[in-house]
Amino acid sequence: ELVESGGGLVQAGGSLRLSCVASGRTFWTYDMGWFRQAPGKEREFVSGITWDGGRTAYADSVKGRFTISRDNAKNTVYLQMNSLKPEDTAAYYCAARFRGNDIVTEYNEYDYWGQGTQVTVSS
Repeated sequence: ELVESGGGLVQAGGSLRLSCVASGRTFWTYDMGWFRQAPGKEREFVSGITWDGGRTAYADSVKGRFTISRDNAKNTVYLQMNSLKPEDTAAYYCAARFRGNDIVTEYNEYDYWGQGTQVTVSS
């Protein structure tokens, strides 16, 4: 099970940190991803991190503003979001897939999903 938290309402230019806590003892074997979905739009990749934290990837739209990290001892993956923009408004989901050769950006390649946390950025 994956449980996200940390969403909320913030003004443009502000920051939020999302957390996703995983249950179970095998968190360290999973690559993790953050996705988002705005009303009327498809779910899109935001960021991903490999099982050991050695590699990360970002969508062009968030590069330089968002940072993904993980703490395997705490079964938690984070998404630090800075310089937020109104277009970042969406429901944010964390997802897990068994570790592979590289970070995957397609949402249908992920096996487990959280329930989502809403991020709203006002202008």
